Amino acid sequence: CETCSKEEAKYRCPRCMKYSCSLLCVKKHKLAQSCNGVRDKTAFVSINEFTDLNLLSDYRFLEDVGRTADAAARRCTMHSPATKRLLYCLRNKARGCNIELKTLPVGFTKRRENSTTFNSVENKFYWHLKLVFPHCHAEYTLKGVPDDKTLADILKPYIDPVESDPIVCQRLKVYTASPQSDVQILMKIENRNRNSVRYNKLDASRSLLDNLKGKVIIEYPTLFVVLKTLKNDMVILGQDGSEPTQSTGSESSSLSSMEEGEIRDSS
Repeated sequence: CETCSKEEAKYRCPRCMKYSCSLLCVKKHKLAQSCNGVRDKTAFVSINEFTDLNLLSDYRFLEDVGRTADAAARRCTMHSPATKRLLYCLRNKARGCNIELKTLPVGFTKRRENSTTFNSVENKFYWHLKLVFPHCHAEYTLKGVPDDKTLADILKPYIDPVESDPIVCQRLKVYTASPQSDVQILMKIENRNRNSVRYNKLDASRSLLDNLKGKVIIEYPTLFVVLKTLKNDMVILGQDGSEPTQSTGSESSSLSSMEEGEIRDSS
């Protein structure tokens, strides 16, 4: 025992590697050397002494760090007073524009993603916006989109044959190769049963704000850009009173899978 030097050592401190014979000597050595007895998981180990136990210890340490970080992110279950005031102001301004804006609790994906702001000086929304192109399995997120920008201008960098980015144009070639008259912009109607999903058709020539008036938005707008000839199971409200039939085509399956992702994201 390195504390009393009388008895045979039975214990070894995980922190400082000192040998002790009893609980009393363990406590004495901790007090004398200000040792907490907790093993230093980040202590240097030379490659010659590195064993499978050290590898397992490092792996468990990284897992503990991940759990701690995740727990810290989940611990804040309520908005701060400043954030609450900001969200109230945002919803109030949206209500003044005839838009019912709903926000989700902390921890939801859409709540974390949302970057929508309102500029009081310009009296204008700058929206967080998601564009979904189901026929190409593509999604794009836009931040700071002014509410007075038309939908046609918003889509130009994506599906315009001349002004779109070459890489994006190649990915969305189904859209760029189709006539612009065949392109439709839809927005899913919220608060409907899962088996009766309907969409509002938006006017590309009008501003984003005009298109959002009279609609319910959860966190931020998600616009579905589709082609008339391919939107097999996307029913526009008012155009078809019957329930959509289940399609067996690959295109229909892809649209359904995109919807499943949206449902999981919202929940």
